[in-house]
Amino acid sequence: MAKSVLIVDDAAFMRMMIKDILSKNGYDVAGEAENGLKAVDKYKELTPDLVLMDITMPEMNGIDAVKAIKGFDPAAKIVMCSAMGQQAMVIESIQAGARDFIVKPFQADRVLEAVRKVVG
Repeated sequence: MAKSVLIVDDAAFMRMMIKDILSKNGYDVAGEAENGLKAVDKYKELTPDLVLMDITMPEMNGIDAVKAIKGFDPAAKIVMCSAMGQQAMVIESIQAGARDFIVKPFQADRVLEAVRKVVG
């Protein structure tokens, strides 16, 4: 069975790019969310195998969303997506429970490497 992934990013083109990379490599994109609040709701609804989470978003940022999802499901697997120069936020998100991070702009092989490392 394909691993299901929830993609969370406030930029629609980023979600589309990630969706394209994952779909072409046998992953099932279970859903998408454009902010942390919607990500938490979608996670509860879909319980995906993995969440790819942007750090900087409106309404609720990725770090707070990681904490909320981990509070609901301590076994949740989350990989953060960050822009260059967000090292402090990446460290904070790893401490909050994220398993790995990918730096934008994405390279398809790095996205897949992070996803495989976390969910196989």
